[in-house]
Amino acid sequence: MQETTWTSAPRHNQSLLQTIQAYYQLTKPRIIPLLLITTAASMWIAAAGQVDPLLLLTTLVGGTLAAGAAQTINCVYDRDIDFAMERTRHRPLPSGRVTPRNAVLFAIVLGTLSFTLLAVFANLLSALLAMAGIAFYVCIYTFWLKRSTPQNIVIGGAAGAIPPLVGWAAATGQLDWPAWVLFAIIFIWTPPHFWALALMIQDDYAKVGVPMLPVVAGETATARQIFCYTLALLPVTLLLVYPLQVSGAVYLGLALVLWVPFIQKVWLVLQAPTDRQRARSLFFYSILYLMLLCAGIGIDSLPVTHSLVDSLTQSIMNLGSAYLA
Repeated sequence: MQETTWTSAPRHNQSLLQTIQAYYQLTKPRIIPLLLITTAASMWIAAAGQVDPLLLLTTLVGGTLAAGAAQTINCVYDRDIDFAMERTRHRPLPSGRVTPRNAVLFAIVLGTLSFTLLAVFANLLSALLAMAGIAFYVCIYTFWLKRSTPQNIVIGGAAGAIPPLVGWAAATGQLDWPAWVLFAIIFIWTPPHFWALALMIQDDYAKVGVPMLPVVAGETATARQIFCYTLALLPVTLLLVYPLQVSGAVYLGLALVLWVPFIQKVWLVLQAPTDRQRARSLFFYSILYLMLLCAGIGIDSLPVTHSLVDSLTQSIMNLGSAYLA
């Protein structure tokens, strides 16, 4: 009965607004803003704080469409496990509000619009990278890794790390070392973020046979892995300051200040891996961490920030010279 239920035809008594809302929900819109802020931060640093507003808007819209396409295909493929979990049973596909066929067509439209928008208003490289992100998320993570290995989030995290590459390519037409460092930051941040979530809802994953790390290796092993990745995150974030020297004192200070509570929350999870409230606190802080870190990248890149830092530095040096004299 379940097999037929989660592939059933959509309800015919939906209003136009309800139909639009159902397709909107297919894109998992709560995930997209985090992807966009990494794209914007990359563009800001690539353009030395002087991003063309139209290019920024176009790239963010293109990225939104690409992410929506990838998430929609993910919903189509995972509609069986979504139906099995009470938490996701009311999503558009398992609830019958959208058919799999229509969802696939919707994803194709979103992907086509994304490629066209980026290729025309940004450049071909950014458009191809966005399509590569869709392909990796769908084919490598969703179709292959998610249901086959507890390392699904680690390898699949590369898909979520592609938006900074798209942003850098849109702003510069090429990929430089700072873009790859931004990629690495997201890549290393992803396991602590998603494994914290997995610690919270591991029972759901176990129920549907998805081999998330807490299900396969247990909470303690997962907490240890989270700790290792979070330790590695700090030196990677500081690569933008040295040796690349594309970010300065404001970003440096913020990166350090934000990382300290992060590792503290990870340590608390390590001490009590079965405490889901601690995992929840870590999960939500990881989101705040990435958002503020990206905001710091943008603020640090602004010419006015450079001027203020230079003025402050000069004032401190003058005071020091006067005191020594």
